[in-house]
Amino acid sequence: MTELLLERLVREAPAQARAAADAEGFFSAEASVAIDRSADPIEVTLRVVPGEASRVRSVRIDVTGPAARDAPAGTDAIARTKDGWLLGPGAVFRNRGWEAAKTRAVDTMRASPYAAATIARSLADVDPAGRAADLEVEIESGPPFSIGGLDVRGLERYPPSVVRNFSTARRGDPYTREALDTFVRRLDASGYFASVHAEIDPDPARAAEATVRVNVIEAPTKRLEAGVGFSTDTRWRGNFLWRDVDFGGRALQFSVDARVESKVQGIAARFVQPPDERGWRDSWGAQVERTDIENLVTRTALAAWRRQSVEERRQLAFGAAYYLDQQHPQDGEDVDAHALFVDGAWTRREVDDLVSPTKGYTLLLQAGGGVPGVSSRGFGRVIAQFQAWRPVGSGYSVSVRAEAGAVIANSREGVPSALLFRTGGDSTVRGYAYQSIGVKQGDTVLPGRYYALASAEAVRWVNDTFGAAVFIDAGTACDEPEDLADLSLGYGVGARIRTPIGPFRVDVAYGQDDANVRLHFSVGLAF
Repeated sequence: MTELLLERLVREAPAQARAAADAEGFFSAEASVAIDRSADPIEVTLRVVPGEASRVRSVRIDVTGPAARDAPAGTDAIARTKDGWLLGPGAVFRNRGWEAAKTRAVDTMRASPYAAATIARSLADVDPAGRAADLEVEIESGPPFSIGGLDVRGLERYPPSVVRNFSTARRGDPYTREALDTFVRRLDASGYFASVHAEIDPDPARAAEATVRVNVIEAPTKRLEAGVGFSTDTRWRGNFLWRDVDFGGRALQFSVDARVESKVQGIAARFVQPPDERGWRDSWGAQVERTDIENLVTRTALAAWRRQSVEERRQLAFGAAYYLDQQHPQDGEDVDAHALFVDGAWTRREVDDLVSPTKGYTLLLQAGGGVPGVSSRGFGRVIAQFQAWRPVGSGYSVSVRAEAGAVIANSREGVPSALLFRTGGDSTVRGYAYQSIGVKQGDTVLPGRYYALASAEAVRWVNDTFGAAVFIDAGTACDEPEDLADLSLGYGVGARIRTPIGPFRVDVAYGQDDANVRLHFSVGLAF
């Protein structure tokens, strides 16, 4: 390094240090530089005294344009934008935080019908002496966007309706990013496509009928999968899956799924149609299964039809299934049953994320029955399930869960075991073996006509991905309503990991009735 270059770097160093301190919110920083030419090599010392950081004193966010006059779409979007502001009063003012806050604000507006929102003006008025910053942001909303036509590109074997019918948004509906993201997620999960990208035409001049552009790459139609695994519920398992998503060249999906586990063995075949123009999907299937759980061997065969809406947040489903069932308890006589079971279900999901929710609730109501004359006995069956999540403070969250179900009949005799209830295991009452809670008959646990579950869990999140949990579960399955109060308790601690396919849980639980400690792990939501 030449002497001239060294002198220049030494002169510029204090200003560069103060600029770096400014970016971190230290606007009163003092910087000095000293050079020792007697040392070999020459020593240069840069001294920085940062002083006290400047903090945000006030924030003003103004939204102009149509959103300021539109209700409720505009007022809701403005409220979400203000509520989601990242750099509130008291926070250290840093340049990167300021830029991130502005980006988040305009992105929040764009996620609403105002897809062309822009920042018209922004000002950070810093008072170095007072160590304070007053922030102002003005967002121009632009016009509200409505869904227009659908422009699908990349299709070779499927008609455009296969893509279009996965969307529940119709022409003229207000645009939201959530609706677009949900549409893409459904297409990704459909099995028809290897890649999906969708966006709305952002031109404000065409906001009244904005075209949704969808680019897809079709996936191979046939797929063979085989694997082995382990579950703390059913232990070792192997599975084989064959799937053809274009069976007969009609976008009809056909699959054969065979699995062999320590406690469950079975094979199932299924046909699934693509959604129709009203957003309904029909499926037909047949299954045979053998289970050996808690000294009860059950053989079940069924054939079923089901119709379900593609809308997950307000989902309807109904169907019919014919069951043939044989129970072989270790302590008791064999029992045969058959039933034509018809049912309907309604699910409401008011959550912030359908895969890994952190806020909101899910409610499922199901009612059905065995048809007299074509069943071993006529019966009714009802189930209600509720689960809620809520963040508490910084880095904490709580979740609660409650379930109950009943088979309305004078006796469980003649009701297929798959329609009765047992509980215990990874996703129900931790601390107990899989389906080990039910009606005791010697050493055998039989399914009962009633069940109830309750659970509470608190999680301390170390970061956005990892957390530690404490929990308590309670549940029972029984034959008489008065026995519902006799709950089995389980409690313990665990680890939580957020993944793209749902939360991964590893738990160590103590079952109070059995006085046993058990390890549990599972992925995804219970319902």
